[in-house]
Amino acid sequence: MATGSSLSPGSKSSTRSSGEEIRTYKGQDRALRADRLGTAGLLLSVLAASAPLMVVAGVMPTTFGVMGVVGQPLLFVILGVVLALFSVGYAEMSRHVHNAGAFYAYIARGLGPTAGAGASMVALVAYSAMQVGVYGILGFEISGLFATYLDIQLAWWIPALLGVALVGALGWLKIDLNARVLGVLLLIECVLVVIFDVAAIADPGPEGLSLHAFNPETLTGAGLGTALCFCIAAFVGFEQSPVYAEETSKPHIVVSRVMFLAVGFVALFFAFSAWALTVAAGPGSIVGTSAETGPGLLFQLTSERLGGTFTDILHVLFVSGMFAALLSFHNVVARYAFAMGREGLLPAAFGRTNTTSGAPATGSLLQTVISLLVVSAFALTDDRPVGDPTAPVLHLFTWMGSTGALGVIVLMATASFAVIAFFVRRGAAGTQIWRLIAAGLSGLALVSIALYTVKDFDVLVGAGPGSALSWILPGVIGAAVVGGLLYGAVLRRTRPEVHDRIGLGNEAFRLDQVAESNTP
Repeated sequence: MATGSSLSPGSKSSTRSSGEEIRTYKGQDRALRADRLGTAGLLLSVLAASAPLMVVAGVMPTTFGVMGVVGQPLLFVILGVVLALFSVGYAEMSRHVHNAGAFYAYIARGLGPTAGAGASMVALVAYSAMQVGVYGILGFEISGLFATYLDIQLAWWIPALLGVALVGALGWLKIDLNARVLGVLLLIECVLVVIFDVAAIADPGPEGLSLHAFNPETLTGAGLGTALCFCIAAFVGFEQSPVYAEETSKPHIVVSRVMFLAVGFVALFFAFSAWALTVAAGPGSIVGTSAETGPGLLFQLTSERLGGTFTDILHVLFVSGMFAALLSFHNVVARYAFAMGREGLLPAAFGRTNTTSGAPATGSLLQTVISLLVVSAFALTDDRPVGDPTAPVLHLFTWMGSTGALGVIVLMATASFAVIAFFVRRGAAGTQIWRLIAAGLSGLALVSIALYTVKDFDVLVGAGPGSALSWILPGVIGAAVVGGLLYGAVLRRTRPEVHDRIGLGNEAFRLDQVAESNTP
């Protein structure tokens, strides 16, 4: 395996058993190991977070049934355009800034370190919430499989906690292993979904092969704003590409390439699959059928066309797809914590890597502990019968997932404007004008989506208009923003040297080395 990028003057290197060199400072690993991911490995890692089968079986029926939006296929196309515009500026930024804390690093470099501190807290909360939420649906699905096929009543929290332990162990290992695991699971999922899509088109419902779902008039319903949030959550993963920039051989090429490939693939794949669902059930019946069957919609339609055996396999792969998403989210949160520890936003221990695997071990441990605590809290409050669909496990999935999705939307909107500020401050606005226009348009669109999401949050979490949840859960993201900004302001006054390092990544400790070498 190739070694990492060249060492800066005055730095040390430590040779491990694998023959790789890890950049160190004062005997501590302060950089993620380079040359570990190529285009294919990175693409599979970020696409795994989108969990194709989880989106088709869980997100799409909810958008059809709860939000009443028939035009979901068209939404994926529209959001694909918005996120492609976002990627234009975001990808260009990745050529100039390589940092495992991607979102907050970009925002810090564009809007200042204090804004970066706020963004770092939002990123940590949002991605943690999204990962923890998936443990809920994972546990519920596995307990259902035990009841159906083994006639064993298994509490949801048992497989959920086992999942926490297994994901934590893999997070401690090399990203190479994780990429291979994620890749195999992702490919199997995609093949199964495509088989269903083809079967649905070959054997359409009573309304025939209709393109009605692509009619702009179908984008109606009281839940359009929440449908936008649900659908944009299906794209989550593509924006994580820069998080792995330090671990690729050619970040200025690989990161931007993967980002556009991921956005294009997700938009087309999900638009086609959502359309296949409307064809199978019928555009006029899809809302009612989805409301009645919920996540069972895909399995019902599959059973009718492909038989029970295929449907059984689909159930099992539904679990593996969620596991792939958990691995991907875990890796991202661990790397955000690593970047924050390296720059002083978290204790220094978070800014070191595992000397054996090169993984951000302390950040990985932090996410494992958070998941363990949250899942345990929901388990302790679960006093309902095993298999009860109203049990807290489903609240865990919807509450955490919705809160995390809102946080990611806020980060993307802020990053769009940070890209503009970054290039304007560097005097490059003229040469980057089209990229800045694209960033501005995407930023405005994402702000609109965020506002719609907050307005209709009661629909997202299944609560009534007057429910406290409709402001408490969005308030978690708001608290992360305010808390992060206040922390940044305090650092600016009390520890200006730490404040100035926010968003610098590897450059921060290189500056330390230079300063130390110049000290008499």
